[in-house]
Amino acid sequence: MLTAEHEEFRASVRAMAAAHVAPIADELDRTDEFPARLIEVFGDLGLIQLAVPTEYGGPGADLIATCIAREEVARAGSMALAQLAGETGIVVQGLLDSADDALRKRILPELAEGRTLTCIAITENDVGSDPAMLRTTAVRDGAGWVINGAKQFITWGSLARYALVFARSNDAPRAAGVSAFLVDTDQPGWVVARDNDKMGQRGVPNNEILLNDLRVPDEMRVGPEGRGFSAALRGLHLNRPTVAAIAVGGAQCALDYAARYAAQRETGGQPVADYQGIRWMIAEAATQVEAARSLVYRCAEAHDAGAPHREVTRLSSMAKLFATDMVQRVTADSLQILGGHGYMRDHPVERYVRDARLMSIYEGTNEIQKNIIARAVLR
Repeated sequence: MLTAEHEEFRASVRAMAAAHVAPIADELDRTDEFPARLIEVFGDLGLIQLAVPTEYGGPGADLIATCIAREEVARAGSMALAQLAGETGIVVQGLLDSADDALRKRILPELAEGRTLTCIAITENDVGSDPAMLRTTAVRDGAGWVINGAKQFITWGSLARYALVFARSNDAPRAAGVSAFLVDTDQPGWVVARDNDKMGQRGVPNNEILLNDLRVPDEMRVGPEGRGFSAALRGLHLNRPTVAAIAVGGAQCALDYAARYAAQRETGGQPVADYQGIRWMIAEAATQVEAARSLVYRCAEAHDAGAPHREVTRLSSMAKLFATDMVQRVTADSLQILGGHGYMRDHPVERYVRDARLMSIYEGTNEIQKNIIARAVLR
């Protein structure tokens, strides 16, 4: 289903990832320090800004291309750095869907340069899967707003120049009281309170953010007051197949490593790969990876072909659910193939297991994806 241009793009991303991602993947995990030089590397290839339309100076890439980019970076050995490909996608989509023309013209050309990171700030300590209950407030003050609150688990929070922040701006119930604001994090009041120490996918910052009397002009409001969630929902749905693509790439990386090990490692006078039990594990893992890959690109192709939003939403949740469950099984089986060696940090497979565990949690837990899928089926 991929065009020649898609295949050329895949080859270019694969070459970049082999040169710049694979050699530092283990070091990234040990140090938990993001290599800032990769912003320029990814940006020069158009990867950070993939979603920015050509009319604003961006690549105008389709969803298939974003999935390709994330799969290939993950396949090179880093599910964490795969998030840098298409990094601005959710914020770009929010601006395209909900912002006025003046705000789009002000921000999107800057994002098109591929040097600016963004983040989305919804989650709070007591508010995760039901963001309509969030407690962060936005109060009118003259020609702008004053935002107060705290956000948790904000990926890229310490490096992002712009943040799409969601806050309760009126007393209307649930989502009807929430507005969205594009915040310049250089402004006083955006405070990085904590760098979260993660189990896996280390090297990409994840932060607790405090919003202390953060002043935002009204022209930075994204969409009508009280209609904030419309600025995020489509972007979140479209990000899920790209998360699934990371899972596919990460699983393929683990399987490739385990297969090479099994072919080279000998026990009882023969390669481990000659044992039927190992061969069956490899066969099952390869089948699961291929099935997940097909679902990811089925979803991306449907979106790019203009399928109804309901259909894309259903497929995106299916892809996210299936692929992120799959990567946990495949990485665990890959470790099992290595036996005791797999548990040691001499081999990267134990890192793949830790990195995979996050996949079913972020971008909407898999339990939430099941609810979305069930609603679509029962409808």
